[in-house]
Amino acid sequence: MTKTVRVGIVGAGLIGDKRASSICQTHQGKLVAVADSNVAVAEAFAAHYDTDALRSWQALVSRADVDAVVVAVPNAYVAEIVLAALRNGKHVLCEKPFGISSAESIKMQKAAVKAGKVVKVGFNHRFHAAILKAHELLKKGAIGDVLFVRARYGHGGRKGMEKEWRFNRSISGGGELLDQGVHIIDLARWFAGDFKTAYGLAQTKFWDTKVDDNSFGLLKNDTVTLEFHVSTTNWKNIFSFEVFGSLGYLQIDGKGGSYGEETLIYGKRRLEFGVPTLKHYSFRAGDQSWNLEWKNFIEAIQGKNALCGDALDGANANLVVEALYKSSASGHEVAIRPLRQSE
Repeated sequence: MTKTVRVGIVGAGLIGDKRASSICQTHQGKLVAVADSNVAVAEAFAAHYDTDALRSWQALVSRADVDAVVVAVPNAYVAEIVLAALRNGKHVLCEKPFGISSAESIKMQKAAVKAGKVVKVGFNHRFHAAILKAHELLKKGAIGDVLFVRARYGHGGRKGMEKEWRFNRSISGGGELLDQGVHIIDLARWFAGDFKTAYGLAQTKFWDTKVDDNSFGLLKNDTVTLEFHVSTTNWKNIFSFEVFGSLGYLQIDGKGGSYGEETLIYGKRRLEFGVPTLKHYSFRAGDQSWNLEWKNFIEAIQGKNALCGDALDGANANLVVEALYKSSASGHEVAIRPLRQSE
């Protein structure tokens, strides 16, 4: 009989609630405690999910009846909690980004290896239905060798957005590049492998903030080029991710809700060229990415499945973000040295 994984959540906000909801909907694991710096919020959360509310995250990560910890707090507070959870022998699901710097993420990755625990980074975009189908087609050789990737990801924006914590560098560690850009970087790495060079422009176009509200990136490895733009001044939410290969292409648009219906087009190049043959996929079941990612995390702990989006992925995504910020500051292309599992 497989042991039930007992879970504690640090952070009773929107994302913490999504994780708790996934526990309930998937029946994977048992929520035993929640901790938040706002005690009233933690108590309301605990009452809703019939669990314990704790006054400190330190108490949560040291509880004997907690096997795994979800870290769903603002970026600057992530590393301390993750490292303490690992010292206490807990598995960890840490929301992206994996710390506010590559130094933090590498430290956490090494601690995960030393502890021998499952550490997942919250790259839920990997688990969107269109992305999963596209990745399946890619692995089957449907589009041949990947040549380039093109992506756009944008917020519609909202009044007062510049006053939120994501625009406070001391808490967020960066702007739109670190927030939404890290998802694009992770997906591109999943489809095309590690990148070796980065050229970026991190700019503040509209909001009254000292962090980037628009960022542009050009990443390269030996065979693939990624071009992307992430924005908080898109005025209408957008998600577009395209992978072009020697035999065809994969075009993903939307991800449900305000981003529009999630769709995938598989275009297969004809031998005589011209208009490719097209196959359209629509995914109208709603966003199941959180539930699927949660199931992957629990099954990895139980030894039933390989982890998809681990600490190494989180660290390497942050290395790319850092290289893009350095490139933007210098005006030059910057080399990237990907971290390997053995390091």
